[in-house]
Amino acid sequence: MDTTATVAAQPTISIDNLAPDTGKPLTKAQVTRFGLGFLLFGLTWMTAGAIGAGVLLPNRFTYLNIGKPETILSMMNSISIIFALIANVVFGALSDITRSRFGKRTPWIFCGGFVAAAAFYCTSIATSVAGIVVGWSFFQIGINIMIAPCIAILSDRVPSKIRGTMSAFYGAGSTVGGSIGTIAGSAFINNDRLGFILGVVLLCISGILTVFLFPKELPSTTADTQHISVKEIVMQFRPPTKGARDFYLALVGRMLLMVGYYMIMGYQLYVAMNYIGLESTDAAALVSQMSLISTVIVLPISLLAGPISDKMGKRKPPVVIASIILCIGLAIPFASPTKMGMLVFAGVASLGYGVYTAVDQALNVDVLPNAEEAGKDLGILNLANTLGQILAPLCTSTIVIATNSYKLAFPAAIIAVLLGAVSIIFIKKVK
Repeated sequence: MDTTATVAAQPTISIDNLAPDTGKPLTKAQVTRFGLGFLLFGLTWMTAGAIGAGVLLPNRFTYLNIGKPETILSMMNSISIIFALIANVVFGALSDITRSRFGKRTPWIFCGGFVAAAAFYCTSIATSVAGIVVGWSFFQIGINIMIAPCIAILSDRVPSKIRGTMSAFYGAGSTVGGSIGTIAGSAFINNDRLGFILGVVLLCISGILTVFLFPKELPSTTADTQHISVKEIVMQFRPPTKGARDFYLALVGRMLLMVGYYMIMGYQLYVAMNYIGLESTDAAALVSQMSLISTVIVLPISLLAGPISDKMGKRKPPVVIASIILCIGLAIPFASPTKMGMLVFAGVASLGYGVYTAVDQALNVDVLPNAEEAGKDLGILNLANTLGQILAPLCTSTIVIATNSYKLAFPAAIIAVLLGAVSIIFIKKVK
């Protein structure tokens, strides 16, 4: 028998199609489970967060009589975001070195939802500024206990051939979750207790649901990795330095894109009132309409753009296209400061943002210097989102204070987005 001919006849499986943890291709059922897991994970935690921070907590601050509502909200977000920055890196790094029969990511994802839910509830009943800030800071810790290891699964367990698709599921879920949370929070504005309970339930099930949907993770208790020294644990938290050029270009690019997007999206209500000239009730209605438009557009476009990116085997072209579309969207209200201009902006910007989020996490995984430290390094890359949302209001408020108008915020946002795209283009490791 000619064994040479038999071996030659066997099909060759590309390494791009193999799961990094098992070295085998995923079945269709496993791909489906990963997709649903990422989608529902982003949807549940983001919906809960938007219900709280987006609507019900700001409304609660108006009748607590413990200070100016805007000041309380700003303090809550400014301080808690620091905990989010630290927690994302810390728990990503800890999950990298976790050894258990359930795997290294699963225990953190499972437990994080309960921490976030408890903190969310405590924030909802707090009656002092200190209690609110502490509660929401622990909420950020709980959320990032889940997020950091969950995103690292893209590197650990998902074949590179479908990372764009899985990134799209997560991006679509979190973006749509933000819009749904805003709408749901508004529906409970006169009965916020039920709204807060809904948020608690969503957070409790977020980790459980994700772990249940994902295919079972392999145990991480192998003989050669059971003993880790204190020095190794400390070194685990260091930023990457060797071969990290593309890593930092991706971080800067992502941060600038987030700055440009949130310079306007983070000020929608004030833009509607002070730039478009609407009364508060009409402005709130406009923001709700914009959220609905975003929900309708982002989900299908993200789920379409991700597989296309995988099919092309490229990440940079979708980012460039997304940036151009986003810039066009930002230019519309600048040229036409009207209600219709803002609605069109919401549609076009959501189209661009949807394309970007479809490949965002996949691009991040592709530039990792060391796959063994994926949790920590992806945690650092995810700082770009948080830093972008911190810098965006600083940029917008500086422009408004200097010019007494929101008009120049739009071209400034366009410049930030374009600079972010240029940074991504200079990445060499990714096509």
